[in-house]
Amino acid sequence: MELRTLGNTGLKLSSVGFGASPLGNVFGPVSEKDANASVSEAFRLGINFFDTSPYYGGTVSEKALGKALKALGVPRSEYIVSTKCGRYVEGFDFSAERVTRSIDESLARLQLDYVDILQCHDIEFGSLDQIVTETIPALQKLKEAGKIRFIGITGLPLEVFSYVLDRVPPGTVDVILSYCHYSINDSTLEDLLPYLKSKGVGVISASPLAMGLLTESGPPEWHPASPELKAACKAAAAYCKENGKNISKLAMQYSLSNKDISSVLVGMNSVEQVEINVASATELSTVGKDEKTLSEIEDILKPVKNQTWPSGIQQS
Repeated sequence: MELRTLGNTGLKLSSVGFGASPLGNVFGPVSEKDANASVSEAFRLGINFFDTSPYYGGTVSEKALGKALKALGVPRSEYIVSTKCGRYVEGFDFSAERVTRSIDESLARLQLDYVDILQCHDIEFGSLDQIVTETIPALQKLKEAGKIRFIGITGLPLEVFSYVLDRVPPGTVDVILSYCHYSINDSTLEDLLPYLKSKGVGVISASPLAMGLLTESGPPEWHPASPELKAACKAAAAYCKENGKNISKLAMQYSLSNKDISSVLVGMNSVEQVEINVASATELSTVGKDEKTLSEIEDILKPVKNQTWPSGIQQS
């Protein structure tokens, strides 16, 4: 598994990151045995980056990931853990008091002494000025206390990142996590990459399958995409299947191709999913991506390219 440097942090993340939200039973029940097996197989195949949040499954994801990492029985320095603060099942709270309490709760659930990255979760739902003046200073104190190593922010609208980064001292925010903006149907994150690089900020991109749009089974009922976007993605998936290709693999490889993105985060809850995602990355580095089919899919998706949707339906 290729390792990529994350901004100025010095961390080297596996190009495929393990999204642990499914371990919170958010897409159906996952047994402790399956959770442990998924994390173990991911680690065995070279994935060293694991991302969770207290919001996922109402703290279930953090607990499951903590147990699974402990079961690995390897030194803490061999894996990188990211969790979040500010978004909880009971609602949003980016106050200094809540995020300070939040990390202690997360560390207890994860059975860790520190996390590598603590991210403010979906900041568009809070006051961005509060994030700048209260939340991030509170996270800096947690950094000084050794409970976290680096500070991040996540959100769906791309403009929230520059709003915050332009208002905090350089080097304060180490990483951003963007989702659904670097996949075959929407590559708008690309326009922000030079700016993020100039700020020394590392980039993690989540949801390369666009929350299910770029899959053979299609998105869940609640997916907020427009009917036109859903129809185009369905047509692209059908075209791939007819031609003996898998749209999800192509989507993973498309997202992995940009080396300015340190890790592509994808939710996993089974050994099979882990193996498919790692195989996509391995094939990309050895054979390269299927340019012909990708080009044909991009033609199908061209009328809806970069069409986004309102944030607030699903978690990042």
